[in-house]
Amino acid sequence: MPFVTVQLTREGTEPGTDRMTPDQKAAIFRGMSQVLFDVLGKPHDWTWVVIQEVDTADWGWGGMPVLDYREQRAAEPK
Repeated sequence: MPFVTVQLTREGTEPGTDRMTPDQKAAIFRGMSQVLFDVLGKPHDWTWVVIQEVDTADWGWGGMPVLDYREQRAAEPK
């Protein structure tokens, strides 16, 4: 029985939102279950998917808070 944990920063995809919508979460549940079915033949009703939304203040990348890292990357010449 597969158990998949999806961790994402808690921020929406639209301006002014701070989390995913129920429809976006449902799409992730379907998509993760479908990948495990396609690759391993695991039935959807055997697959557990958990989404954990993490505050950006609690997410680090490149040795710094993720928002600082993103700013640094955005300022780098392309």
